[in-house]
Amino acid sequence: MVRQLSCSLTALLGCVTIGAAQNPPAPPPQAPAAAPQAPAAAPQASGAAGTWDASTMVGPKDSVVTTYVLTVAADGKSATIKLAGRDPIPTRIVVLAGDSIVTETGPYPSVLRPGQTVTLLRSVAHYKGNTMTGTFEAHYSNGDVLKGKTKATRAK
Repeated sequence: MVRQLSCSLTALLGCVTIGAAQNPPAPPPQAPAAAPQAPAAAPQASGAAGTWDASTMVGPKDSVVTTYVLTVAADGKSATIKLAGRDPIPTRIVVLAGDSIVTETGPYPSVLRPGQTVTLLRSVAHYKGNTMTGTFEAHYSNGDVLKGKTKATRAK
């Protein structure tokens, strides 16, 4: 009798398990749809906009290797770099957020290495008031990479 009861319970448990698998629990109630989000705002250049007198430095004593003028448009979407005796070079603003700006420039003929081309100049800087400081990484056509610091003050 115990054996029959045990077999019956096993068969009943198997049927219940199969039935439960075929009828999954109801999904939890869904929250109402969120309100549509506003489109992302255009970069705000209020802190970075304007003209900056800048220099690049390398080495343990931060020797100045070149100077330039960085001009950031008021809308924060474009910029130029003007090296001495050269036409302005268009510069892409990759990120402009908070107190930071990331730019990419190039290709353009190198000032430091005649006959070489800077294929990409990437700068990351932070600004506060009329001062901007950061780092740069210049990639040359021969594969060399030069890293250093940048420092700028807002032109008056």
